[in-house]
Amino acid sequence: MRPESSLQSDIIQGKAAGTLPGLFAIRIKRTPESPAYRQFDTASGVWRSYTWQEMGMLVVCWKLALARENFAPGDRVAILLHNSVEWVCFDQAALSLGLVVVPLYPSDTPGNIAYILADSGARLLLVGTQGRWETLSPLCASLTGLSKVLCLRCPAGGTGKANREIVLEGVEDWLARTDQSAGPDVNQAGADEYYCTDPRALATLVYTSGTTGRPKGVMLSHYNILWNAEAVLKAIPGYREDVYLSFLPLSHAFERTVGYYVPIMAGSSVAYARSLKNLAEDLTIVRPSVLIAVPQIFESVHTGVRQQLQEKSPLARLLFDWTVAIGWQRFAAMQGRYSQPSWWQRLAWPVLRRLVADRVLARLGGRLRLAVSGGSPLYGEISRCFIGLGLPLVQGYGLTEAAPVLTANHLEDNIPDSVGTALPGVEIRIGDADELLARSPGTMLGYWNRPEATRAAIDPDGWLHTGDQARITDGHVFICGRLKEILVTSSGEKVPPADLEMAIVQEPLFDQAMVVGEGRPCLATLLVLNRCEWEKLASSIGLEVAAAESLTHPAAQTAVLARIKTALRGFPRYARVRAVYLTLEPWSVENGLITPTMKLKRSAIEQRFAEEIIQLYVGLRSPDLCL
Repeated sequence: MRPESSLQSDIIQGKAAGTLPGLFAIRIKRTPESPAYRQFDTASGVWRSYTWQEMGMLVVCWKLALARENFAPGDRVAILLHNSVEWVCFDQAALSLGLVVVPLYPSDTPGNIAYILADSGARLLLVGTQGRWETLSPLCASLTGLSKVLCLRCPAGGTGKANREIVLEGVEDWLARTDQSAGPDVNQAGADEYYCTDPRALATLVYTSGTTGRPKGVMLSHYNILWNAEAVLKAIPGYREDVYLSFLPLSHAFERTVGYYVPIMAGSSVAYARSLKNLAEDLTIVRPSVLIAVPQIFESVHTGVRQQLQEKSPLARLLFDWTVAIGWQRFAAMQGRYSQPSWWQRLAWPVLRRLVADRVLARLGGRLRLAVSGGSPLYGEISRCFIGLGLPLVQGYGLTEAAPVLTANHLEDNIPDSVGTALPGVEIRIGDADELLARSPGTMLGYWNRPEATRAAIDPDGWLHTGDQARITDGHVFICGRLKEILVTSSGEKVPPADLEMAIVQEPLFDQAMVVGEGRPCLATLLVLNRCEWEKLASSIGLEVAAAESLTHPAAQTAVLARIKTALRGFPRYARVRAVYLTLEPWSVENGLITPTMKLKRSAIEQRFAEEIIQLYVGLRSPDLCL
């Protein structure tokens, strides 16, 4: 890991770029031979690298092919691909023609995707495979606006009618028909050679995940996103030498701004992970210096480490805990919030770092200078563990409607339990009911075709109502819960379920959890168990692992409730969980129980398990048992 003093800063100012394709063009001109992207080529079985100049030439081909479709500026075009060089090419080509890009989650349900295509009025859709389109085609029969579907990996002869008047065409054939001689000289490309020259023009519709209803299209301009990317780099510096590993979907506003446009602005390179299944291997191959992730990634690594420690000797577990404790004290001392470690701790740290910390961090590539967690809160114990091991880990906060980052911890001012301080140029304050309000040039233009929803989200003074409850201490923001995610028990106690759920899933036995109890005398929890941990538990209490009735056996229920009690020991008595429903079937996007951003669809889960929830409270027999 190189010291920051030896790294090159080469930031392109948002004002100079003007637009997102303008930013891309300036980067090509400024560092044409520098590495830009890297991805795995399944045909050859090797990783392929692309320079900025090579990317520019590819984008010109995509742009000319897209221009032949004769769409008008402002028309919407949708993309349903996993992160890839092709995603970048399509995005940049469309933006340069003044088109509005509508990114779709590859893991989303066909029904949700069809709804977004209809709501946005998308004229063209880019998909990965013909098979994926075939799952969507029956739901898109009534879409009058969609005229063409491009298929990245289309079998020979795949071109033709996809559905009524919708044309299906393979990308290879579509690009081959381009008259490349008509394109601009990419070596001389500048922002003024792109059709889109209005920074305030609509650049993209990013649909919210829809936890409580149909997704809403967030309208973001070129200026919104450029301003936010530049503000991020003012808070957390970026460098030419940085290497990102991109695996969060580019349809997520967090990944798109921080993991795509920020690297262009800083001149960094990005490697695209093959899949989540290959993520562990890709981390060791790419060895990123910057990692943009959501809490689940760090939680997964933390759980794996803890599970392995259970199989090791007491001495190994002691050394690990000792390493984290000393490392945390070193971190706190460097932040000016704790006394310096003792002489023996200073002597022990280099040894413990080599024997323990470096081996754990090697799972993340071993050369991270920065890891950023966003999208949802990262549990304090996990962040303290990684920071104690020496990982430069910071949390941030934002929402799609803010393009998306509002706050971030700085490496030199990092309070892990907070989501940091406001980015330069962002105003924040606490409103009614402790709601966090924000105002910045990154605030969305509004919701697509939803003027009433826009007025509800942005007040007349320009304050964006985040829907999150927070407190601000010494400039640092601490998220306390969601305004609309508060359970009120029949005794009048108000409980934030997300806080309890976050604590519960730190126990390795539980993969997913949802707390219920609205209007009930006490709290209960629906739990998805970790199969490996369940096998251990079932065997230890004499239950048959594969038998469905083992999940409802009193011994299993008692053991699970004991673990939940331990996980929630820091919460008030009224927040105790009194009953549990256990399952081994994960909640997924496919079964409609979580969003593509991994948030619980509470109403859908409650509806799916309505009878089971009723039985949980019937099983308690008397409200007295809830006291």
